[in-house]
Amino acid sequence: MSVTSLDPAIAARLKRTEDGLVPAVVQQHDTGEVLMLAWMDDEALHRTLTTGAATYWSRSRGEYWVKGATSGHTQRVVSVALDCDGDTLLLRVDQTGAACHTGDRTCFDADRLL
Repeated sequence: MSVTSLDPAIAARLKRTEDGLVPAVVQQHDTGEVLMLAWMDDEALHRTLTTGAATYWSRSRGEYWVKGATSGHTQRVVSVALDCDGDTLLLRVDQTGAACHTGDRTCFDADRLL
């Protein structure tokens, strides 16, 4: 993970995991549909805020990824909010195509428990 230029006031509010990450819940901005959960560090959040393209930290690949860079299934960021505890981000996006790597609209389409 790289050095960031995230606004220090925002960075000071974040409560990160031991590996420097914050979970990001991703929601379709106009319907409220929960699309996915991803992880962000300060640099990913900075990139997201400055470009408007959802950028995450891939724990499995150990690198940054812009949602849709290879698949075309993009997320245009409409808003970003920090929860009251500072330990979770909410990204409201305009999703184009599938949000899940399986090709489903949302990562929560399969394996319903109740």
